[in-house]
Amino acid sequence: MSVKIGNIDLGEFPLLLAPMEDVSDPPFRFVCKQNGADMMYTEFISSEGLIRDAAKSIQKLDIFEYERPIGIQIFGGDIEHMREASEIASAAGPDLVDINYGCPVKNVVCKGAGSSLLQDIDKMVKMTDAVVKASHLPVTVKTRLGWDDNTKNVYEVAERLQDVGIQALTIHGRTRAQLYKGEADWSLIREIKRNPRIKIPIFGNGDVDSPEKAANWRMEYEVDGIMIGRAAIGYPWIFREVKHFFKTGEHLAGPTIEERITVCRTHLEKSIEWKGPKTGVFEMRRHYANYFKGLPDFKPYRMRLVSEGDINNIYSILDEVAEKFANYDPANQMA
Repeated sequence: MSVKIGNIDLGEFPLLLAPMEDVSDPPFRFVCKQNGADMMYTEFISSEGLIRDAAKSIQKLDIFEYERPIGIQIFGGDIEHMREASEIASAAGPDLVDINYGCPVKNVVCKGAGSSLLQDIDKMVKMTDAVVKASHLPVTVKTRLGWDDNTKNVYEVAERLQDVGIQALTIHGRTRAQLYKGEADWSLIREIKRNPRIKIPIFGNGDVDSPEKAANWRMEYEVDGIMIGRAAIGYPWIFREVKHFFKTGEHLAGPTIEERITVCRTHLEKSIEWKGPKTGVFEMRRHYANYFKGLPDFKPYRMRLVSEGDINNIYSILDEVAEKFANYDPANQMA
């Protein structure tokens, strides 16, 4: 059975790339799509920024045909502004609009946005209803288990948001109070999936960082698909490895040094293409450590990569890395 969001067919068990601030931009999405991500989302975009026509928010609306299906994710604390933002986002031509009710970061929560709405379900429902009515596209939601251990209300959230028309729900298996600490608990996600009232796809998110875990949790928690976030940073191969494990029960060999270099270069080139040389080079710096994680004595190269501003010199350093680690055995790499 294919999983569908509205008319979007995601196949039997989709792997979704999480919307991550300062990470899930078009260059990163490009390399994840190449490696098997079935559905992706933009970084979350401020409704206030969209309404004010703020350059940074508007740039985040950039989507490309090869990324489809793709959702634009919006967040905010004002219902009318979220309604307007939904219209702006929909006009940018995504396949769906996603609402962020999960972000736990203080400067988002203090504005009454993100996971803050888990403290006011009535307002969350009204806001969702406004967004659904303002968009001609399917609307989905990403959220958490609840505000804290005493208020795990996502079961109610799932029912009420489905009632006002959302077409899929992604649940991160932590409360807002946990931030990204401790372990994700997917047991409540399974309860929601088992709720006979729930007809929309339910996707699980949080701590999926290996093919085995993806396969085990697929069975144990009965979700319709899995959203992967932090495990994909600098390691877009996670998607193809999970899919291979689903099909064969065997591990796909990790990326070779040549593959790491090639994908890293592609990411850099796309970053420069999209943001210009100065910003493109600067914003790529956060990714190098992850692309070459596990390589022995890589630190001197990383230090050079994150301090170098000349594109040709960066390529030269990457060539050095390729030569230095040409005989490195990926079978021994750290995951």
